[in-house]
Amino acid sequence: FHKAAETFQVSYQQVYQWVKKYENGGEEALQDKRGRKKEEVELSPEQKIQREMQRLERENERLRAENAFLKKLEEIERRQK
Repeated sequence: FHKAAETFQVSYQQVYQWVKKYENGGEEALQDKRGRKKEEVELSPEQKIQREMQRLERENERLRAENAFLKKLEEIERRQK
């Protein structure tokens, strides 16, 4: 346990608890079950399309900002030469 604690930079007690959980319940016992679980709601095809459209709009905006930044950077570098 000491070697594992050193390797993973956790306490001896933490390693001991993980081993006991694993011995009693296998890998499933090691899963973090804290906090609320989100409800898994099945989206309609329209909702899926709407979400994808929103994601693509955000990505497009990010790429436009990145492009504008790179153009400005190129202009600044060109002026410094």
